[in-house]
Amino acid sequence: MTGLTAVLLALVLALALGFAFTNGFHDAANSVSTTVMTRAVTTRRALAMAAALNLLGGLLGTRVAVAIGSGVLSREDVVAASGAGTAGVGLAVVAGALMGAVTWNLATWWAGLPSSSSHALIGALAGAGLAGGITVHWELLAGLVLVPMLLSPLIGVLGAWGLTRLIRWLAAARPYGRTTRQFRLLETVAAAATALGHGLQDAQKTMGVMVLALAAGGVLGQPGTAQELAGLEAGTVPVWVRLTAALALAAGTAAGGLRIIRTLGSGIAEVDPAQGFAAQSVSAVVLYATALTSGAPVSTTYTVASSITGAALVRGRRRVNWGTVGRIAMAWLVTLPAAALLGGVATTLLVGLARLAG
Repeated sequence: MTGLTAVLLALVLALALGFAFTNGFHDAANSVSTTVMTRAVTTRRALAMAAALNLLGGLLGTRVAVAIGSGVLSREDVVAASGAGTAGVGLAVVAGALMGAVTWNLATWWAGLPSSSSHALIGALAGAGLAGGITVHWELLAGLVLVPMLLSPLIGVLGAWGLTRLIRWLAAARPYGRTTRQFRLLETVAAAATALGHGLQDAQKTMGVMVLALAAGGVLGQPGTAQELAGLEAGTVPVWVRLTAALALAAGTAAGGLRIIRTLGSGIAEVDPAQGFAAQSVSAVVLYATALTSGAPVSTTYTVASSITGAALVRGRRRVNWGTVGRIAMAWLVTLPAAALLGGVATTLLVGLARLAG
């Protein structure tokens, strides 16, 4: 490994862990927003619970890591562009993608906008690949991102609406106060399940990028051989990679800000504990189903936001703050191209610097 390759690899690993931290910080609201706003638990306890379960979830499974590490950019191109005489272009591409994703996460957090860290990472990888001359798997990307991007919010809305209707029917004859207390407990359990699913989904996205970078740097095998991505292809990730990615995500969640918690918890709609339970339950099911079967990197943010909307619609359209929903929908549409642009610009700069240094 050359000195330049070592520097670029260290930069990528640091950026990957930084992305995981901003992911947790940005997306802390996904699992705790409704429980905080319905006063089922305090903000501090909710964030501590979410952080612990994010950590645990991050240590379970690798299907999403495989999808991110091999489904967006050509693995062979990244490895080949990081070998001798290439000035580490492949690693510069991965670093540029992470810079773009982190920048978008921080910008949308500052604006209090629930934007998807998953879409930011995937869009930034695609933009970086285009800028760095790395093949982008457009067909795989369509199945990996576009189909789940369309289906998960739809499932969230319809599933939460249906479950809330069922709950209201079953609880109609029960005393309101007693039912509310019971659903506050159930809502907390469902939020815990969503936090575990968030860790299961989002920590693996960082792992996939880290393993890709380690392979490109020749750490996982001899450069130019089929060993470079053997671990990722076999669905295994080095223990230290899994642990550091999960810890970074959990640390970010523990430090999560209130801006997006307020947007998701009460900005979309004022929900009661039963509606919060329905929204979090449906979100958790979507996260587990995708992570443990297809490995599709579903957006936790948009799944939760759509589920809250579906639960609120049971009480009428006027219960939903359509202005906030419109802002979230705009972010849903803009995140991929915006992150791709940021990733492309960062990659262009890094590749130029790497070639000058090489």
